[in-house]
Amino acid sequence: MDYMSFFLLPCRFIYSFVLSFRSGYDASFFPSVACRSVLCIQRKHGGISWCNIDAKEDFGRPNYDIRLHTQHRLSRYAVGRSGLTEAGTTGADYPLPEVNTVSKFRGMGFYAITSFNAIYLFLLMLVAHPFVLLLDRYRRKAHMFIANVWATVTVTPFVKIKFEGLENLPPPDAPAVYVSNHQSFLDIYVLLTIGRPFKFISKTSIFLYPIVGWAMFLMGVIPLKRMDSKSQLECLKRCIDLIKKGASVFFFPEGTRSKDGKLGSFKKGAFSIAAKTKVPVVPITLIGTGKIMPPGREAILNTGSVKVVIHKPIQGNDAEVLCSESRNIIADALNRQG
Repeated sequence: MDYMSFFLLPCRFIYSFVLSFRSGYDASFFPSVACRSVLCIQRKHGGISWCNIDAKEDFGRPNYDIRLHTQHRLSRYAVGRSGLTEAGTTGADYPLPEVNTVSKFRGMGFYAITSFNAIYLFLLMLVAHPFVLLLDRYRRKAHMFIANVWATVTVTPFVKIKFEGLENLPPPDAPAVYVSNHQSFLDIYVLLTIGRPFKFISKTSIFLYPIVGWAMFLMGVIPLKRMDSKSQLECLKRCIDLIKKGASVFFFPEGTRSKDGKLGSFKKGAFSIAAKTKVPVVPITLIGTGKIMPPGREAILNTGSVKVVIHKPIQGNDAEVLCSESRNIIADALNRQG
């Protein structure tokens, strides 16, 4: 294996890891096809072809009719709307910029740096792991410090991060439940730069990815099988157990990234844990990550800055109230930014 192959191999691993977060197909990589093609199925021969017609003009309405060419007879072609047409743009709060060459090169540089740093920092984490298990099994502050260095070195050359309300952060040794809105894959990097040893929750398949998945395992990231009630219950139990032993946990209460920049509804799991364990909830608002690395376009990195607003902790024993209050705080911060 030559030196270039050695360098590109981790890049491929990281890029595969990124693609696993994508939900669905994004037409932004194929704009010409997305705008002008529909899938035509020829009934007589069963063939499938792409027809070069104006999909926007013919299928612009939410509910369109397929008209019969002749009365009481089916047309020769059954035409269905392409799933690519205008994907990812309808109803967006912020218009996604055109993908340009600069953004693509910035994306390549971003993943090259994160891959290169992940290799030697993972080795450092691996060496430190026996001592971490012996001295700090639950918080694993040493591993989180390494992750903080990894995220900071990766993000700093490309994105300026402005923090507001750092004084509202609980002490590093104080357990808490952190919650935030979720706009982009970039959110994870930004949150790691805060410097608090909290545990993320991740789907189990990510743990299989080389280097990144292994590092997550060493950090004590909590695995979760989506749509599996037993796994969800085990996840909640583990979160409660970690908090009782002095660790903090982090949740994206929306459950997924926002596709249009709007704040989604919050699930109550994080707030139930906070209410049961009587620890504070720390709401965090992320502003700007969705424009820099839009969901579904993880291969690019647009220019821009990110603002992280850390709000005052709230506490209570009613999960419903905690959920509503946290969402209102984050929504107000987003609205103030316009």
